[in-house]
Amino acid sequence: MQQQKRQPELVEGNLPVFVFPTELIFYADDQSTYKQVLTLYNPYEFALKFKVLCTTPNKYAVVDATGAVKPQCCVDIVIRHRDVRASYYGVIDKFRLQVSEQSQRKALGKKEIIATLLPSAKEQQQQKEEEEKRIKEHLAESVFFEQTLCQPENRTASSGPSLLTVFLGIVCIAALMLPTLGEMESLVPLYLHLSVNQKLVAAYVLVLNHLTSYIATT
Repeated sequence: MQQQKRQPELVEGNLPVFVFPTELIFYADDQSTYKQVLTLYNPYEFALKFKVLCTTPNKYAVVDATGAVKPQCCVDIVIRHRDVRASYYGVIDKFRLQVSEQSQRKALGKKEIIATLLPSAKEQQQQKEEEEKRIKEHLAESVFFEQTLCQPENRTASSGPSLLTVFLGIVCIAALMLPTLGEMESLVPLYLHLSVNQKLVAAYVLVLNHLTSYIATT
């Protein structure tokens, strides 16, 4: 007698949840940002049901806060900010997206999404541009300081940097040139937008890579 294949039991809370974006930014001076869309992906071979929870439900309206998504499909969840006021500027709210099997009550996985209300998109853009400028200036000063103090008086000819060093430097420079997370007017896909912290790491790695290459060639 042929036995039916049993689906392996899933552990509660351990199922990875794929949702994009993981951060929502609303701008008080731009009503078009009052409506944001979360996309929930289901790469699994079984259907999922979902539920959206929020730490401050009075500030937001969630269209279809509960629902289901078919196997290997996705669903859009619309979130609207309905209480825009100055006292909420900079306050971080959290949404929690819980998923489970349609035949089960226990949550198999969850994902948190943060939401922030900012006063102006232009001010935010200016702040990010200033931060990027400071990062580039700091990088240039670090490289100049390193070259000034570490360069020997009589330096013999040596081989150039390795291909790995060159490749790592190119990657870091490309990361610094990518748009910063939150930039609205950009042709670059959102998944390529980097946070300020990520760009700081790229700048640090670039300086460290340059220093390592310099030491290796001396």
